Amino acid sequence: MMKLVLIKLAAVAWLLLQTTAAGASETGVYKNPETGLLTWTVNDEGFKIELIQLIPDFVRAIYAKHHFPKNEVERVASYCVFGTILKNTSDQHLSYRVADWRYQPADAKQYPVKTKTQWLEEWRKAGIKFSWTLLPDIGEFSVGDWQQGFTTIKLPREATFDLIYKWQLEGVPHTGVIKNVRCAPDSLPEPE
Repeated sequence: MMKLVLIKLAAVAWLLLQTTAAGASETGVYKNPETGLLTWTVNDEGFKIELIQLIPDFVRAIYAKHHFPKNEVERVASYCVFGTILKNTSDQHLSYRVADWRYQPADAKQYPVKTKTQWLEEWRKAGIKFSWTLLPDIGEFSVGDWQQGFTTIKLPREATFDLIYKWQLEGVPHTGVIKNVRCAPDSLPEPE
C-alpha cells in the first residue's frame, strides 16, 4: 500500500514539474476597450516581449509624415505591423537577433521576420533616408534595458500566425512562441 502511495506522489510531483516547466512563460492577450485592438504580452525566462496591433492607417500616417513616396507608404502598410516592446527582466546580459525569428501561419511553414536592415536597404534604393520606427535587428541588453520598434510580418489583414522568437541570456539560447497572434483589421470598428 505504501509503495502505491509513493508511486502516486512521484507521479503528482512529476506532473507538477512538467506543468511548471511548460508554464515558465506567462502570456496575456489584452483587448483595448476603446479600439478593440489586441496586445500580446509574454514574460519568458528573463525576456519580456509585447506585440501591439497597428492598423494600416496608423502605419500610413507615420510614414507619410516622414515624406515617404506614396508607393512605399502603401507597401509598408500592406504588411501586418506590430508595435513591439522588448525588455530584459533577468539579472543577466540578454541579446536577440530578429534574423533568428520566424512566423508560422496556418500553412505550417515557417517564414523569416523581415529585418530593419532589409527595409533600410529597400528604402535606400527608393531614395529614402530614414531609419526610425523599426525594431533594431540586434539587441544587447543589460539588466533592465528595453527597446521598441515596429515588427513587420508579410501576411494579409486579420491572418493568424505563431511567432517564434529567440534570445540569449549570458550566451545561453532560448526560444519562445506566441501562439495565435492575429494581424490587425483594416480599420477600427465604427463606434456604436
